[in-house]
Amino acid sequence: MELFWFIALCLMLIVYILLDGFDFGAGVMYTFFTRDESERRLIHRAIGPYWDANEVWLIAAGGIMFMAFPLLYASAFSGFYLPLMVLLWLLIFRALGLELRHFVDHPLWHQFWDVAFGVASFLLALFYGLALGNVVRGVNLGGMEEGAALYDSNYFFLPLWNSRFSPLSERLGVVDWFTLELGLVALLALSIHGAAWIVLKTEGTLAERLRKKIPVWAAVLLALSLAALFVWQSIRPEALQNYRAMPVLWIFPLLMLAGGIGLLFAHRLRADWQPFFFSSLFIAGGLIATAVSMYPMLLPSANASHPDLTVFNAGLDEAGAQVARVWFAIGIVLVAGYFSFLFRMFRGKLRE
Repeated sequence: MELFWFIALCLMLIVYILLDGFDFGAGVMYTFFTRDESERRLIHRAIGPYWDANEVWLIAAGGIMFMAFPLLYASAFSGFYLPLMVLLWLLIFRALGLELRHFVDHPLWHQFWDVAFGVASFLLALFYGLALGNVVRGVNLGGMEEGAALYDSNYFFLPLWNSRFSPLSERLGVVDWFTLELGLVALLALSIHGAAWIVLKTEGTLAERLRKKIPVWAAVLLALSLAALFVWQSIRPEALQNYRAMPVLWIFPLLMLAGGIGLLFAHRLRADWQPFFFSSLFIAGGLIATAVSMYPMLLPSANASHPDLTVFNAGLDEAGAQVARVWFAIGIVLVAGYFSFLFRMFRGKLRE
């Protein structure tokens, strides 16, 4: 059952990133690539029915982590306390920017909430990449310093950065040059995803401009992703161990590569759904490939004194798992039904 809950947790997170990710990307497009009020209003309408519903998947992922891997939940929510607070405030300001902008018809009011929405969307995309970087890099479980543990073996605390800004330092921080590189990969990937969503959901000059820019951004994204892979391999040489043991797993990195190559030709694709399909394929393929490479680890230890948190030592007992399976089945049916209704109700394109 450990494998089932690992897959369920990864699935919730991937669906969340795919759905809420286009909101973040649309927010970046809103800030940097709109030319007038009509285009900004169009982006608001393109994500308005979806953005708050998409965050249900984040709650679902947190619920599964709490239910299936309580030790991971306790460790991560204490160790990542500072960045989680930052993420919470960014989610709040993004929501306020979307909901309060139209309450007062004044340019200054509009400008303030436009900045709040755009900056929050930009930083959320960046911070989710930083979060992924921290997970794949590992954390200093137990808080080892000069051979002594500061905390229990399953816990840690990360400052926002360390003095060396290095992923190889004994005192790790949330932000270093490796996690920042993955943050830039996530920012660019989700920006492309948001642009592809606007192409899918809208008609007009904005969609045409973004379609032409996607291939240029995709080329940069592929270069950054390849660089990040080499750096990750140098930091954690065992990162490809599962792929060496089971070569069939290379299908997932190849899906990511196929998505990236498809985005290179977005300006030539005839159907408006195709850029969004390829951006989704790139993101989902990359996240699945990362999860496959880490299994059975959930949170690697950056020191040799304390073991990694894995699906085997961070999970719940069998009695709890039986209860969890029942409520998971009920919850996933309700959420899937709700989202099917939502996307069917608001299908079709918006026009300027």
